[in-house]
Amino acid sequence: MGFSTFKSANKLITGQAALEYLATAIAQFKIKKPLIVSDQGVVKSGTIQHVLDLLDVEYAIYDAVRPEPELEQVQDCIDFYHTHQNDAVIAVGGGSALDIAKCVAALASQNGDIHDFVGIDKIKQRDIALIVIPTTSGTGSEVTNIAILSDTKNQMKQGIVSDALLPDVAIVSPIMSVSCPASVTAASGVDALVHAIEAYISVNHSEITDGLALQAIELIVEYLPQAYALPSNLIAREKMATASLMAGLAFGNAGVGAVHALAYPLGGKYKMAHGVSNALMLPYVLKWNILGCAERLSKIAKLLKLGCSEVHTENAEKLVEFLHKFCRQLNIPAGLREFSIQEHEIPALATEAIKVERLLKNNPRQLSIQDIEAIYREAY
Repeated sequence: MGFSTFKSANKLITGQAALEYLATAIAQFKIKKPLIVSDQGVVKSGTIQHVLDLLDVEYAIYDAVRPEPELEQVQDCIDFYHTHQNDAVIAVGGGSALDIAKCVAALASQNGDIHDFVGIDKIKQRDIALIVIPTTSGTGSEVTNIAILSDTKNQMKQGIVSDALLPDVAIVSPIMSVSCPASVTAASGVDALVHAIEAYISVNHSEITDGLALQAIELIVEYLPQAYALPSNLIAREKMATASLMAGLAFGNAGVGAVHALAYPLGGKYKMAHGVSNALMLPYVLKWNILGCAERLSKIAKLLKLGCSEVHTENAEKLVEFLHKFCRQLNIPAGLREFSIQEHEIPALATEAIKVERLLKNNPRQLSIQDIEAIYREAY
Protein backbone atom coordinates (compact mmCIF):
# COMPACT_ATOMS: atom_id res chain seq x y z
CA MET A 1 0.00 0.00 0.00
CA GLY A 2 1.55 3.27 -1.13
CA PHE A 3 0.25 6.75 -1.67
CA SER A 4 -0.04 9.24 -4.50
CA THR A 5 0.06 13.01 -4.59
CA PHE A 6 -1.71 15.45 -6.89
CA LYS A 7 -0.10 18.73 -7.90
CA SER A 8 -1.34 21.68 -9.89
CA ALA A 9 -1.15 25.45 -10.14
CA ASN A 10 -2.47 27.00 -6.96
CA LYS A 11 -5.50 28.49 -8.73
CA LEU A 12 -7.06 27.69 -12.12
CA ILE A 13 -9.23 30.27 -13.87
CA THR A 14 -10.99 29.01 -17.00
CA GLY A 15 -13.64 30.14 -19.48
CA GLN A 16 -14.13 32.84 -22.12
CA ALA A 17 -14.09 35.62 -19.51
CA ALA A 18 -11.14 34.16 -17.56
CA LEU A 19 -8.82 37.07 -18.44
CA GLU A 20 -10.92 39.38 -16.30
CA TYR A 21 -9.38 37.70 -13.24
CA LEU A 22 -5.93 39.11 -14.07
CA ALA A 23 -6.58 42.41 -12.27
CA THR A 24 -7.65 40.50 -9.16
CA ALA A 25 -4.49 38.40 -9.22
CA ILE A 26 -2.26 41.45 -9.63
CA ALA A 27 -3.93 43.12 -6.66
CA GLN A 28 -3.79 39.94 -4.58
CA PHE A 29 -0.01 39.61 -4.99
CA LYS A 30 0.54 43.39 -4.71
CA ILE A 31 2.35 43.40 -8.06
CA LYS A 32 3.72 46.81 -9.04
CA LYS A 33 5.85 46.08 -12.12
CA PRO A 34 5.53 42.64 -13.68
CA LEU A 35 7.72 41.17 -16.38
CA ILE A 36 5.64 39.91 -19.31
CA VAL A 37 7.40 36.90 -20.88
CA SER A 38 6.27 36.18 -24.43
CA ASP A 39 7.46 35.64 -27.99
CA GLN A 40 7.38 37.48 -31.29
CA GLY A 41 4.52 35.42 -32.71
CA VAL A 42 2.19 36.33 -29.84
CA VAL A 43 3.23 39.99 -30.03
CA LYS A 44 2.94 40.34 -33.82
CA SER A 45 -0.45 38.59 -33.93
CA GLY A 46 -1.81 41.11 -31.42
CA THR A 47 -2.81 38.35 -29.02
CA ILE A 48 -0.72 39.89 -26.24
CA GLN A 49 -2.85 43.03 -26.40
CA HIS A 50 -5.72 41.15 -24.70
CA VAL A 51 -3.49 41.04 -21.62
CA LEU A 52 -1.83 44.45 -21.88
CA ASP A 53 -5.21 46.18 -22.11
CA LEU A 54 -6.07 44.80 -18.66
CA LEU A 55 -2.93 46.06 -16.93
CA ASP A 56 -3.11 49.24 -14.89
CA VAL A 57 0.45 48.90 -13.57
CA GLU A 58 3.82 49.59 -15.16
CA TYR A 59 5.34 46.56 -16.92
CA ALA A 60 8.26 45.40 -19.03
CA ILE A 61 8.02 42.92 -21.92
CA TYR A 62 10.58 40.24 -22.75
CA ASP A 63 9.36 39.00 -26.13
CA ALA A 64 12.48 37.19 -27.32
CA VAL A 65 11.52 33.64 -26.34
CA ARG A 66 12.49 31.31 -29.17
CA PRO A 67 10.79 28.07 -30.20
CA GLU A 68 12.34 25.15 -28.29
CA PRO A 69 14.38 27.61 -26.15
CA GLU A 70 17.81 26.83 -24.77
CA LEU A 71 18.75 26.71 -21.10
CA GLU A 72 20.85 29.82 -21.64
CA GLN A 73 17.77 31.88 -22.49
CA VAL A 74 16.57 31.53 -18.91
CA GLN A 75 19.62 33.48 -17.72
CA ASP A 76 19.09 36.08 -20.43
CA CYS A 77 15.53 36.61 -19.24
CA ILE A 78 16.61 36.70 -15.58
CA ASP A 79 19.10 39.45 -16.43
CA PHE A 80 16.28 41.35 -18.17
CA TYR A 81 14.09 40.90 -15.08
CA HIS A 82 16.71 42.42 -12.78
CA THR A 83 17.62 45.21 -15.20
CA HIS A 84 14.01 46.37 -15.33
CA GLN A 85 13.52 45.90 -11.56
CA ASN A 86 10.44 43.74 -11.95
CA ASP A 87 8.63 42.18 -9.00
CA ALA A 88 6.60 39.38 -10.64
CA VAL A 89 6.37 37.28 -13.80
CA ILE A 90 3.40 36.95 -16.15
CA ALA A 91 3.79 34.44 -18.99
CA VAL A 92 1.77 34.97 -22.17
CA GLY A 93 2.47 32.40 -24.86
CA GLY A 94 2.87 28.75 -25.72
CA GLY A 95 4.84 26.15 -23.83
CA SER A 96 8.20 27.74 -24.59
CA ALA A 97 7.25 31.11 -23.08
CA LEU A 98 5.60 29.44 -20.10
CA ASP A 99 8.62 27.23 -19.40
CA ILE A 100 11.04 30.17 -19.58
CA ALA A 101 8.77 32.25 -17.33
CA LYS A 102 8.42 29.47 -14.78
CA CYS A 103 12.19 29.12 -14.54
CA VAL A 104 12.73 32.88 -14.29
CA ALA A 105 10.22 33.22 -11.45
CA ALA A 106 11.81 30.31 -9.60
CA LEU A 107 15.47 31.18 -10.23
CA ALA A 108 15.70 35.00 -10.34
CA SER A 109 16.27 35.05 -6.58
CA GLN A 110 18.61 32.03 -6.55
CA ASN A 111 22.37 31.81 -6.85
CA GLY A 112 24.02 29.42 -9.30
CA ASP A 113 24.22 28.54 -12.96
CA ILE A 114 21.05 27.46 -14.78
CA HIS A 115 22.64 24.07 -15.50
CA ASP A 116 22.91 23.46 -11.74
CA PHE A 117 19.13 23.22 -11.52
CA VAL A 118 18.56 20.62 -14.24
CA GLY A 119 17.02 17.52 -12.72
CA ILE A 120 14.53 16.84 -9.96
CA ASP A 121 13.91 19.05 -6.89
CA LYS A 122 17.00 21.22 -7.32
CA ILE A 123 14.94 24.38 -6.58
CA LYS A 124 13.58 24.51 -3.05
CA GLN A 125 11.30 27.54 -3.19
CA ARG A 126 10.07 30.43 -5.31
CA ASP A 127 9.84 33.97 -3.91
CA ILE A 128 8.41 35.70 -6.99
CA ALA A 129 4.72 35.69 -7.96
CA LEU A 130 3.98 33.74 -11.16
CA ILE A 131 0.89 34.06 -13.36
CA VAL A 132 0.65 32.10 -16.61
CA ILE A 133 -1.70 32.66 -19.57
CA PRO A 134 -1.30 30.03 -22.32
CA THR A 135 -1.97 30.94 -25.96
CA THR A 136 -1.95 27.35 -27.24
CA SER A 137 -3.91 24.28 -26.22
CA GLY A 138 -1.36 21.55 -25.87
CA THR A 139 1.60 21.75 -23.52
CA GLY A 140 -0.24 21.79 -20.20
CA SER A 141 2.73 23.77 -18.87
CA GLU A 142 0.32 26.03 -16.97
CA VAL A 143 -0.36 23.27 -14.43
CA THR A 144 2.87 21.27 -14.30
CA ASN A 145 6.00 21.45 -12.17
CA ILE A 146 8.37 20.92 -15.09
CA ALA A 147 10.09 23.02 -17.74
CA ILE A 148 11.65 21.43 -20.82
CA LEU A 149 14.58 23.29 -22.36
CA SER A 150 17.25 22.56 -24.97
CA ASP A 151 20.76 21.71 -23.85
CA THR A 152 22.79 22.95 -26.82
CA LYS A 153 26.02 21.39 -25.61
CA ASN A 154 24.58 17.88 -25.44
CA GLN A 155 22.00 18.44 -28.22
CA MET A 156 19.31 17.12 -25.91
CA LYS A 157 16.15 18.28 -24.18
CA GLN A 158 16.53 18.63 -20.42
CA GLY A 159 13.92 18.84 -17.69
CA ILE A 160 13.91 21.12 -14.67
CA VAL A 161 11.45 19.55 -12.24
CA SER A 162 10.41 21.30 -9.04
CA ASP A 163 7.21 22.29 -7.27
CA ALA A 164 8.64 25.83 -7.31
CA LEU A 165 7.64 25.87 -11.00
CA LEU A 166 3.94 25.43 -10.24
CA PRO A 167 2.26 28.78 -11.02
CA ASP A 168 0.31 30.77 -8.47
CA VAL A 169 -2.45 31.39 -11.00
CA ALA A 170 -3.17 29.83 -14.40
CA ILE A 171 -5.62 31.79 -16.55
CA VAL A 172 -6.88 29.62 -19.41
CA SER A 173 -9.05 31.45 -21.93
CA PRO A 174 -10.01 30.22 -25.43
CA ILE A 175 -9.76 33.85 -26.63
CA MET A 176 -5.98 33.58 -26.35
CA SER A 177 -5.65 30.73 -28.85
CA VAL A 178 -7.83 32.06 -31.69
CA SER A 179 -4.87 33.58 -33.58
CA CYS A 180 -2.79 30.41 -33.17
CA PRO A 181 -1.57 29.21 -36.63
CA ALA A 182 -3.25 26.04 -37.90
CA SER A 183 0.00 24.06 -37.84
CA VAL A 184 0.59 25.01 -34.20
CA THR A 185 -3.03 24.24 -33.32
CA ALA A 186 -2.54 20.76 -34.77
CA ALA A 187 0.86 19.99 -33.25
CA SER A 188 0.02 21.36 -29.80
CA GLY A 189 -3.36 19.62 -29.84
CA VAL A 190 -1.82 16.23 -30.61
CA ASP A 191 0.80 17.00 -27.96
CA ALA A 192 -2.07 17.24 -25.45
CA LEU A 193 -3.40 13.93 -26.78
CA VAL A 194 0.01 12.35 -26.19
CA HIS A 195 0.01 13.72 -22.63
CA ALA A 196 -3.39 12.20 -21.93
CA ILE A 197 -2.66 8.80 -23.48
CA GLU A 198 0.76 8.47 -21.86
CA ALA A 199 -0.66 9.49 -18.47
CA TYR A 200 -3.39 6.86 -18.83
CA ILE A 201 -0.94 4.04 -19.59
CA SER A 202 1.77 5.26 -17.19
CA VAL A 203 2.77 2.83 -14.45
CA ASN A 204 2.07 5.73 -12.04
CA HIS A 205 -1.53 6.34 -13.11
CA SER A 206 -4.26 6.74 -10.50
CA GLU A 207 -8.04 6.86 -10.64
CA ILE A 208 -7.82 10.66 -10.51
CA THR A 209 -5.40 10.94 -13.44
CA ASP A 210 -7.34 8.24 -15.32
CA GLY A 211 -10.53 10.29 -15.22
CA LEU A 212 -8.78 13.43 -16.39
CA ALA A 213 -6.89 11.60 -19.15
CA LEU A 214 -9.90 9.80 -20.60
CA GLN A 215 -12.02 12.95 -20.69
CA ALA A 216 -9.18 14.86 -22.33
CA ILE A 217 -8.75 12.16 -25.00
CA GLU A 218 -12.46 12.23 -25.84
CA LEU A 219 -12.53 16.03 -26.08
CA ILE A 220 -9.38 16.28 -28.20
CA VAL A 221 -10.47 13.68 -30.75
CA GLU A 222 -13.80 15.47 -31.18
CA TYR A 223 -12.76 19.12 -31.07
CA LEU A 224 -9.17 19.36 -32.34
CA PRO A 225 -10.20 18.81 -35.99
CA GLN A 226 -12.86 21.52 -35.55
CA ALA A 227 -10.38 24.03 -34.07
CA TYR A 228 -7.94 23.18 -36.85
CA ALA A 229 -10.56 23.58 -39.60
CA LEU A 230 -12.05 26.84 -38.26
CA PRO A 231 -9.72 28.77 -35.92
CA SER A 232 -12.48 31.22 -34.91
CA ASN A 233 -14.67 28.39 -33.52
CA LEU A 234 -14.71 29.48 -29.87
CA ILE A 235 -16.58 26.40 -28.70
CA ALA A 236 -13.90 24.13 -30.15
CA ARG A 237 -11.17 26.42 -28.78
CA GLU A 238 -12.68 26.34 -25.29
CA LYS A 239 -13.05 22.55 -25.38
CA MET A 240 -9.42 22.22 -26.48
CA ALA A 241 -8.25 24.61 -23.75
CA THR A 242 -10.09 22.47 -21.20
CA ALA A 243 -8.76 19.24 -22.67
CA SER A 244 -5.18 20.51 -22.67
CA LEU A 245 -5.56 21.60 -19.05
CA MET A 246 -6.95 18.20 -18.05
CA ALA A 247 -4.20 16.37 -19.94
CA GLY A 248 -1.64 18.59 -18.20
CA LEU A 249 -3.09 17.71 -14.80
CA ALA A 250 -3.03 14.02 -15.74
CA PHE A 251 0.54 13.80 -16.98
CA GLY A 252 1.79 16.31 -14.42
CA ASN A 253 0.95 13.72 -11.80
CA ALA A 254 1.15 10.35 -13.58
CA GLY A 255 4.10 11.21 -15.81
CA VAL A 256 4.72 10.53 -19.49
CA GLY A 257 6.71 7.71 -21.04
CA ALA A 258 8.51 6.47 -24.13
CA VAL A 259 6.80 8.76 -26.65
CA HIS A 260 8.34 11.77 -24.94
CA ALA A 261 11.63 9.98 -24.32
CA LEU A 262 12.04 9.24 -28.03
CA ALA A 263 10.85 12.73 -28.98
CA TYR A 264 13.47 14.51 -26.86
CA PRO A 265 16.49 13.74 -29.09
CA LEU A 266 14.51 14.87 -32.15
CA GLY A 267 13.92 18.27 -30.60
CA GLY A 268 17.39 18.56 -29.11
CA LYS A 269 19.39 17.67 -32.23
CA TYR A 270 17.08 18.61 -35.10
CA LYS A 271 15.13 21.46 -33.47
CA MET A 272 11.90 19.66 -34.24
CA ALA A 273 8.98 21.33 -32.44
CA HIS A 274 8.05 19.44 -29.29
CA GLY A 275 4.42 18.93 -30.34
CA VAL A 276 5.44 17.69 -33.78
CA SER A 277 8.03 15.21 -32.48
CA ASN A 278 5.55 13.82 -29.95
CA ALA A 279 2.78 13.58 -32.54
CA LEU A 280 5.07 11.84 -35.02
CA MET A 281 6.29 9.23 -32.53
CA LEU A 282 2.92 8.55 -30.84
CA PRO A 283 1.48 5.72 -32.98
CA TYR A 284 4.84 4.02 -33.47
CA VAL A 285 5.61 3.87 -29.74
CA LEU A 286 2.06 2.80 -28.85
CA LYS A 287 2.34 -0.11 -31.27
CA TRP A 288 5.31 -1.37 -29.20
CA ASN A 289 3.52 -0.63 -25.94
CA ILE A 290 0.53 -2.84 -26.78
CA LEU A 291 2.36 -5.77 -25.22
CA GLY A 292 2.45 -3.99 -21.84
CA CYS A 293 -0.92 -2.23 -21.74
CA ALA A 294 -3.30 -3.82 -24.27
CA GLU A 295 -6.27 -3.60 -21.90
CA ARG A 296 -5.77 0.12 -21.25
CA LEU A 297 -5.33 0.93 -24.93
CA SER A 298 -8.38 -1.19 -25.64
CA LYS A 299 -10.39 0.93 -23.23
CA ILE A 300 -9.35 4.08 -25.09
CA ALA A 301 -10.37 2.43 -28.38
CA LYS A 302 -13.79 1.55 -26.96
CA LEU A 303 -14.19 5.08 -25.57
CA LEU A 304 -13.62 6.41 -29.09
CA LYS A 305 -15.92 3.73 -30.52
CA LEU A 306 -13.11 2.26 -32.62
CA GLY A 307 -13.47 -1.36 -31.63
CA CYS A 308 -15.83 -3.70 -29.86
CA SER A 309 -13.77 -6.88 -29.93
CA GLU A 310 -13.35 -8.88 -26.75
CA VAL A 311 -9.67 -9.23 -27.67
CA HIS A 312 -7.82 -6.27 -26.18
CA THR A 313 -4.92 -6.43 -28.62
CA GLU A 314 -7.27 -6.13 -31.61
CA ASN A 315 -8.84 -2.97 -30.18
CA ALA A 316 -5.41 -1.57 -29.32
CA GLU A 317 -4.24 -2.14 -32.88
CA LYS A 318 -7.32 -0.28 -34.16
CA LEU A 319 -6.40 2.63 -31.90
CA VAL A 320 -2.88 2.77 -33.37
CA GLU A 321 -4.33 2.68 -36.89
CA PHE A 322 -6.77 5.46 -35.99
CA LEU A 323 -3.98 7.65 -34.57
CA HIS A 324 -2.00 7.35 -37.80
CA LYS A 325 -5.04 8.61 -39.75
CA PHE A 326 -5.86 11.28 -37.16
CA CYS A 327 -2.36 12.77 -37.41
CA ARG A 328 -2.42 12.68 -41.21
CA GLN A 329 -5.77 14.50 -41.17
CA LEU A 330 -4.03 17.30 -39.26
CA ASN A 331 -1.05 17.29 -41.64
CA ILE A 332 1.38 16.01 -39.02
CA PRO A 333 4.47 14.66 -40.87
CA ALA A 334 4.35 10.89 -41.22
CA GLY A 335 8.02 10.02 -40.82
CA LEU A 336 11.47 11.12 -39.75
CA ARG A 337 12.71 11.31 -43.35
CA GLU A 338 10.51 14.38 -43.84
CA PHE A 339 12.90 16.27 -41.56
CA SER A 340 16.04 15.38 -43.55
CA ILE A 341 17.12 12.92 -40.87
CA GLN A 342 19.40 10.27 -42.32
CA GLU A 343 18.75 6.60 -41.57
CA HIS A 344 22.36 6.09 -40.44
CA GLU A 345 21.69 8.61 -37.62
CA ILE A 346 19.09 6.37 -35.96
CA PRO A 347 21.55 4.47 -33.66
CA ALA A 348 22.74 7.82 -32.28
CA LEU A 349 19.14 8.86 -31.63
CA ALA A 350 18.53 5.60 -29.75
CA THR A 351 21.67 6.15 -27.69
CA GLU A 352 20.34 9.52 -26.57
CA ALA A 353 16.77 8.33 -25.97
CA ILE A 354 17.79 5.44 -23.70
CA LYS A 355 19.34 8.03 -21.39
CA VAL A 356 15.93 9.59 -20.64
CA GLU A 357 15.41 7.26 -17.69
CA ARG A 358 13.19 9.76 -15.87
CA LEU A 359 10.48 9.12 -18.47
CA LEU A 360 11.23 5.58 -19.63
CA LYS A 361 10.65 4.28 -16.10
CA ASN A 362 6.99 5.39 -16.42
CA ASN A 363 6.46 3.38 -19.60
CA PRO A 364 4.28 0.24 -19.42
CA ARG A 365 6.84 -1.73 -21.44
CA GLN A 366 10.54 -1.77 -20.67
CA LEU A 367 12.44 -0.85 -23.80
CA SER A 368 16.00 -1.80 -24.67
CA ILE A 369 18.20 0.34 -26.89
CA GLN A 370 17.55 -2.20 -29.66
CA ASP A 371 13.79 -1.75 -29.20
CA ILE A 372 14.15 2.02 -29.38
CA GLU A 373 16.24 1.79 -32.53
CA ALA A 374 13.60 -0.45 -34.09
CA ILE A 375 10.86 2.06 -33.24
CA TYR A 376 12.82 4.86 -34.87
CA ARG A 377 13.28 2.72 -37.98
CA GLU A 378 9.55 2.06 -38.17
CA ALA A 379 8.96 5.80 -37.81
CA TYR A 380 11.48 6.59 -40.54
